[in-house]
Amino acid sequence: MNRTGLFIALSLAAVIGIVFGIYPELDLKLAALFYDPTSKNFPLKFDSAAAVARDGAMWVAWALAVPAIAALVIKMIRPDRPLLMSGRAIIFLLLTLTLSAGVLTNLAFKSYWGRPRPVLVTEFGGDLPFVAWWDPRGGCGRNCSFFSGEGATAFWTLAPAALAPPAWRPLAYAAATLFGVVTSTLRMAFGGHFFTDVAIAGLVTFVVTWLAHGLIYRWASAGLTDAAIDAALTRAFWPLYRLRQRRRPAG
Repeated sequence: MNRTGLFIALSLAAVIGIVFGIYPELDLKLAALFYDPTSKNFPLKFDSAAAVARDGAMWVAWALAVPAIAALVIKMIRPDRPLLMSGRAIIFLLLTLTLSAGVLTNLAFKSYWGRPRPVLVTEFGGDLPFVAWWDPRGGCGRNCSFFSGEGATAFWTLAPAALAPPAWRPLAYAAATLFGVVTSTLRMAFGGHFFTDVAIAGLVTFVVTWLAHGLIYRWASAGLTDAAIDAALTRAFWPLYRLRQRRRPAG
């Protein structure tokens, strides 16, 4: 999570945004690689192995978040006990997942950005006109194409990769990036997203992860420590814990 990575991500975002903004038909050409004009569908979406791989990818991503979720829930139930994992790791993992795969994707874009999915546009047998990535005026009413929630979830694995031991971190970053690329390619192959949907999902997720990592780990002015987070959660959950204790029948 250094400045070089951020520079590369922002440069890629600028190049992809400009090129696909000027030549939006590139999105159609890339989607066409997975489309069969004879059967008029995206064949891979009917492949059971591909479907299992798609579902499995989401299970893998969420499995990486389970320890942080479980540690937070246990702390909520027993605030008198210390956190079972680093408080900063909990905040970092859950914050990045919530922002990238939840708030920014579903609340800020997919619900209001009316870009139709490939399976819905006329070029691939649908009944809606294709629109470029930058145009929110498409005919999709809900759960639209821009940008990809599953792509963002897959690329979110960069967050746990950032917490790997330094010696293993480059390999973890490479594995997370490959995981995001493969999962995103499957979404394209199913006709669920255009290239710009998944590419921007990955780049937005990286920037969110980079900023959160800096705020929580790299920038000393933030003043976050594991002990401070543990203490804050104890204070937050203590009143409810004491209320439960008072209501517990005497033994």
